[in-house]
Amino acid sequence: MSDTAATTNNSEETQVTSAIDALLSENDPKKMSYEEFRGAQFDHGLAWVYFDEGSGGLGVNPVLQRHVEVRLREAGASPMKPAMFFMHLAGPTIHTHGDKESKDRFLRPMFTGEERWCQLFSEPGAGSDFAGLATRAIEDGDSWIVNGQKVWNTMAHLGDWGMLVTRTDPDMPKHRGMTYFAMDMKSPGVDVQPLRQITGEAEFNEVFLTDVQIPDSNRIGDVGDGWRVSLTTLMNERNAIGAGSGGGPPKAGSGPVAILTKMWRDTPQSGRNSVTRDRIMKLYVRSEAQRLTNIRAGQNRRKGNPGPEMSIAKLAFAELNQDLLTAAVDMMGMAGQVDYDYTFRRPEDLSVDGSENGVQHGFLRVRANSIEGGTSEIMRNILGEQVLGLPGEPRIDKDIPWIEVPRS
Repeated sequence: MSDTAATTNNSEETQVTSAIDALLSENDPKKMSYEEFRGAQFDHGLAWVYFDEGSGGLGVNPVLQRHVEVRLREAGASPMKPAMFFMHLAGPTIHTHGDKESKDRFLRPMFTGEERWCQLFSEPGAGSDFAGLATRAIEDGDSWIVNGQKVWNTMAHLGDWGMLVTRTDPDMPKHRGMTYFAMDMKSPGVDVQPLRQITGEAEFNEVFLTDVQIPDSNRIGDVGDGWRVSLTTLMNERNAIGAGSGGGPPKAGSGPVAILTKMWRDTPQSGRNSVTRDRIMKLYVRSEAQRLTNIRAGQNRRKGNPGPEMSIAKLAFAELNQDLLTAAVDMMGMAGQVDYDYTFRRPEDLSVDGSENGVQHGFLRVRANSIEGGTSEIMRNILGEQVLGLPGEPRIDKDIPWIEVPRS
């Protein structure tokens, strides 16, 4: 654990090491089901080590999670299933803003994968301007009645629960009249419809909500505090996308750049040229710079949630992935233009860079990287204002009631 020594203290390292030893002495990941072992991992405080004890954590520095993942992989534990990506968003949000009942109800089955989550944020009229959302929630005794439409909802067709943000007070300014809920995706009135992408898949969805009843006990955070709660989700989303979320430290040359290096090795000497070699090397250097920057950011992170600096990683990740897969298609020559299956299908797993399904699929899938989790244009605004301290753009609708904001 020498690489974490600079950012953790010995007592925390000892505490985590002891918890890992206890977990592995009592549970063999090679003989247990995926869900059973992850449940034991949660119970030993090794799900999210910086969470509170009893909520899947030990209350220690989050950088120690890397040590957990390395030890468990070495012991034969399976990595996190890609379809569980949204636990990286919902888990920290519920831990930060939810009450004890919410933590007890949601965190463990979320981590084991017994309950899968999706994100219900964007709307047809409120994508980049997330605070302009119009999905309405009206209080009705101990419940809320929700009507509206969400869009670009990744893997919503598989979700058991959704992170839902609604408008609960249209007479307040748009950032102050929002409320956040955990919504049962099997509730009456929830209609999930596919959105077909250029890959042929319908990984994305649109979700129609008609008189959906949500108990107040599923509210995450205070009424009207949905913007602040949502920021926790969004910051963790950018952290998960930008830094990678497969578990364990990334290795040099891993990820999409590995496709390029393999293609180069498989190219006969007679087919190689210095221009392509230089292009690959520049992309490799960019990949390494991103990997090392993400490791440094993780080591500097303290207990809590990531800040706006993770928008740097998300922005760089999106542009790098697109450049990498474009270079890979170029290396294929004319073969890259044919023999791709565009058949409509509903994926059973999530792919952020798409590279594991082949170069052509990856090339098409990474077009979404500069949109999902916040567009690259929005990322630049965040970096300019919150990281560099530049003056923000004029916002004439920030302090007037949402109901009075002009909408097209």
